[in-house]
Amino acid sequence: MGEEPPGRLDRAALERIIRRAAELQTSGREIGESLTPDEVMALGRDVGIPRRYLQQALLEENARLPDQPEADAWTRLAGPGVVRTHRVVRGDQAALEQTLLRWMEQQELFCVQRQQPGWITWEPIGGFQAAIRRSTGAIGGRRPLMLSKASTVSATFTPLEDDYQHVALEADVRPVRTAHLGGAATAVGAGAAASATLVALSALLPVALVPLPIGVAIGWSAVRQYRPVPRRVLLGLERALDQLEQGGVKPSHRIPPRTAGIIELLADEIRRSLSR
Repeated sequence: MGEEPPGRLDRAALERIIRRAAELQTSGREIGESLTPDEVMALGRDVGIPRRYLQQALLEENARLPDQPEADAWTRLAGPGVVRTHRVVRGDQAALEQTLLRWMEQQELFCVQRQQPGWITWEPIGGFQAAIRRSTGAIGGRRPLMLSKASTVSATFTPLEDDYQHVALEADVRPVRTAHLGGAATAVGAGAAASATLVALSALLPVALVPLPIGVAIGWSAVRQYRPVPRRVLLGLERALDQLEQGGVKPSHRIPPRTAGIIELLADEIRRSLSR
């Protein structure tokens, strides 16, 4: 009897194999705790990654903003009130700004609030105009609105070397968070007031305390309903950056899917090699 074909690999197993293959492929080089940009370029040449992709990844790493976690109580309880993301994109600044302006107007229903060279802020289109745009978008198959919960969105463009731009996007969702927290506080306060009233009426203590946990449960539910909002807004900002990334370079120089670091870049190249 012949050998049975190997079983199919799921996505998690494939990612582990590719990552391990990347480590093995680079193990022949002496890699210390850090690499110089020239060494990264040399390593990329060894595994066949085009120079322009490595250059963009290096610029993005150098332009990476330091993590500034919001440590206030409201953030720990409900989630962030401001959503931020950034990316290095290849292209002319003016052209990238126009691409982002069209995207925000056509795909997210935002209008310009203020605009200066290298900096733009938007606010949602409201009233009858927004209703008409939403209805015509639904008929025409418009992509779902991802930033509808944001009160403002801002973009900052910083020129880098060799026609690259660092684009930072920020969306303010604090009004939505405040509304959810206000609803939660109202529910908890109503439960506490009801329990206090029952105690004042000399009701049995177990019965008098029933409204309080009910109010807390309703309040917690209101807080939890906010948590998907920042994630959806972040996805909307990333989608806008995807549009810049795809439209900011010539078709013959499309960049590959964005990855998190050099190992992921190496793994992506090996993945393409294995699929041939």
